[in-house]
Parts: sequence; structure tokens; C-alpha cells
Amino acid sequence: MLGKSTEAHISFGELDPQFKYEISKLPGGENIKYCFACGTCSAGCPVREIDEKYNPRRIIRMALLGIKDRVLSSDLIWLCSTCYTCHERCPQGVKITEVMNVLKNMAVREGYIHPSFTRQVELIAAHGRLYEMDEFDNKKRERMGLPPVATKCPEASEIFNITGILKLVSKSKSKE
Repeated sequence: MLGKSTEAHISFGELDPQFKYEISKLPGGENIKYCFACGTCSAGCPVREIDEKYNPRRIIRMALLGIKDRVLSSDLIWLCSTCYTCHERCPQGVKITEVMNVLKNMAVREGYIHPSFTRQVELIAAHGRLYEMDEFDNKKRERMGLPPVATKCPEASEIFNITGILKLVSKSKSKE
């Protein structure tokens, strides 16, 4: 995907010249066209320190070039830690953290959701929380003088059904 330098070839059919305009019309993406790829955002990025495949400059450059599907389907757009270091240092005033959020929102609209989020939705729908509570956990809570916690929460699943989140997640999983 984005992190592989071996994918140097892009077919003309992959390009969407309107992509940068789509981004710039959304709140948070207004200044993306001001980016001139100086690399300041990548130099100070704490995520880049941990994972060198993550490169905000490259992601924005690909978005500006119109490589829409590769950008939106990439796992890398989900790695932004929203520390705002890039935002504070950008000489052109590109709000990179906000651009990453715009890209994430666009990815979800296109049906690309990071697997960690789909798993979180599944857990919350099934248990009402990210951690499954069972009788063993409730016995530990009782020994500590804490009230028991319900092991199921059907309301969460019902809310996810009403809002369409479960359908969105299942559609995303079928794309994988």
C-alpha cells in the first residue's frame, strides 16, 4: 500500500484529479492544496519515529496527486496520533491532523474501516463494552465490594443496528 516503495507504477485509471478538491471542501481539509511537501510534518511525527512506513508527507502528496483508492484503503491513515506536532510546525498552515481525520471519514464513507475499529464495534455490540465481563469477573468485583456488571448489553447492539454501524462494519469486512 502506501508504505511500499516497490509500488512505483500507477495506472492512469487509478488517478482521480478531483480528489484534492473533495478533501478541500470538507471541514479540516481546506488547506491541503497549500502543502508543498517540505517534509516538516514527517520530521517531527512521533508515529514516524516508531513506524517508518507512516509518512504524513507521502499520504498528503498521494492525495494531491489523486491516488484516491490507495490513500483511502491504506491502514496508514489510521495511525495518526493527533499530537498536532505537524500542525504546529507546518510552514504553510496545513492542518495535517485534521486532513488525516478527513481522510479517515472519507475512507469510512467508501467502506474502508480499519480492522481495529471493526473489532471494537463487534465487541461493544456483543457485550456493551470492549472487555467481555463474565461471572468470574463479577465474583472478583463482589470480593472487592463492587456491584456486579451486566454481562450483556443488548441496547448497544440495538443502537448500532438503528444507526447502521453494524451494516457498515459488515460491509467493510466483506471488502477485506
